[in-house]
Amino acid sequence: MLTLDHLVVVAPDLAEGVAHVRDCLGLTMPEGGHHREMGTRNHLLRLGDALFLEVIAVDPEAPAPSRPRWFGLSDPARVRADWDAGRRLRGFVARTDDLDGVLAAHPDLLGQAATMTRGALSWRFGLRPDGAWPADGAAPCAMAWGQSGNPARTMPDLGARLEALVLTHPDPDAARQRHAALGLADPPVIVPGDGPRWTARITTPSGLRTLA
Repeated sequence: MLTLDHLVVVAPDLAEGVAHVRDCLGLTMPEGGHHREMGTRNHLLRLGDALFLEVIAVDPEAPAPSRPRWFGLSDPARVRADWDAGRRLRGFVARTDDLDGVLAAHPDLLGQAATMTRGALSWRFGLRPDGAWPADGAAPCAMAWGQSGNPARTMPDLGARLEALVLTHPDPDAARQRHAALGLADPPVIVPGDGPRWTARITTPSGLRTLA
């Protein structure tokens, strides 16, 4: 089974991504850290006891990795095009206690496991050979935290909570079938339209806000 772990905003530049979230939610995201294996950096916003929002971008000061970066970040032109088209919340990551089993059942979609780190934190993550989002973001990336568990509980609590996650997709039935095949618990609401596009409704101290 896969469970929603965190939402991901993929930004051409980290400061630009943090500014977008601030404009949408009225909150400034605390800094996260560096991912040595991928040459990326992030900021993180707690959305619950085991749920958070991540803004991630290439770290311009880090060496380029030997393989494509995750979340499609090795294609800066595509990242910028998606950003300019309003596809900023690009998808989500789902956690599982059986990453090897999930990846073995869906290797073409989810890729193979690799170990990632951020500071002292370590986890395993399913990476496609091209580094791209599964199903262009309509399906989640898969990961396993191991014994450490989701780190949201250690993050500052700024009062943000996820109320709803909505996927706009040209073939909602196919997207639902894919989520069911993955064993996704609490799948998102799926509505017809151009996409895939994601929208999150998030309660903040200033009221209900929308992030896309």
